[in-house]
Amino acid sequence: MNTPIDPHAEQENSPRHRVRLPGFTADSATGLGDVVKRATSLLGIKPCGPCLARAERLNTWMVLSGPRK
Repeated sequence: MNTPIDPHAEQENSPRHRVRLPGFTADSATGLGDVVKRATSLLGIKPCGPCLARAERLNTWMVLSGPRK
């Protein structure tokens, strides 16, 4: 049997948006949820269960990366 290949299956695991911010992020990619989590931690806000879920959703939505290589 031939199984139909879903062209969007791979995209479900990859971020929907990628923003390049040279000088703002390190060489590795950082999810938006991780950036928000670090910023709120620096302000003294402790993460809770919904905060971690939000971070995961934001990580799948947008990734910040450094310059192209």
